[in-house]
Amino acid sequence: MAEGWDVAILAFPGESLWRIDDIRSRLQVLEAELSQVEVIADFLSSWRPETCLHTAWYAEPGKYLEAATNVDCMKESLSLLENLIASGCKNAVMLGSCAEYDSDPGFLKEDGPVRPATLYAAAKLATSLVAGKLAARGGVKLSWARMFYLFGPDEDPRRMVPAVINALLEHREFQATEGGQIRDYLHVDDAASALIALLREGASGVFNVCSGEPVTVRRIMQMIGEEIGCPELIHFGAIPYRNWEPPFICGDSSRLRRLGWAPRLELRDSIHLTIEHWRSKLSGKI
Repeated sequence: MAEGWDVAILAFPGESLWRIDDIRSRLQVLEAELSQVEVIADFLSSWRPETCLHTAWYAEPGKYLEAATNVDCMKESLSLLENLIASGCKNAVMLGSCAEYDSDPGFLKEDGPVRPATLYAAAKLATSLVAGKLAARGGVKLSWARMFYLFGPDEDPRRMVPAVINALLEHREFQATEGGQIRDYLHVDDAASALIALLREGASGVFNVCSGEPVTVRRIMQMIGEEIGCPELIHFGAIPYRNWEPPFICGDSSRLRRLGWAPRLELRDSIHLTIEHWRSKLSGKI
């Protein structure tokens, strides 16, 4: 909207709408679920968007990796794309996952091998393949944005970064693995700017949305502990590694960077901003 775009959003009915309270008067809002294909089709035929950013997918921590709902998300995403094509939309960005890749080769590149190990990853990969064919047939430029490890304000508190932050802010001990897993973390603001860059450029193909900077989970937790001032509350090695967890996941973001995008936030600054968000929430200021 800051760039002058007219924006319409499909919003899940109910509690999620508080996220847009400050801008809702400037948006066209359709309250519906992705499964309401006919409702969405009618809306698109009247709105006739030039471009679409599709981020909706089932992602409840602890449940989503093998949930049958992934198949529904795949079907609904493809129906959405078909309706976008019918409405005359010429550009779309859809979200994939780094979990689609075979993580063994090291730094993950868009043309590298894929090996989805979960139903979630398989459904994402299948969606990208079918959507690519539909888009090509329908004359739509489609970007498939493979997201890596994101964090920031209002992340699900069950996920690692907010779980550590909230435990330490409340002076509770946090039980962790040894933390040797290497990951690629990116603040959600930088992820958002990457998706906007893909929309703006009308790009096509697969793009890694990541920092390209490997960091251990242990170092992330230590930085949180140092920032809050109680690193001793984190007990490394208290729980075992999960059997399925890859030791190294880091992406090559050079293809995205060639569009002129780069992360604006350093990792420590990102952690500081995220801690301050949860601190304000804990104190009731937001």
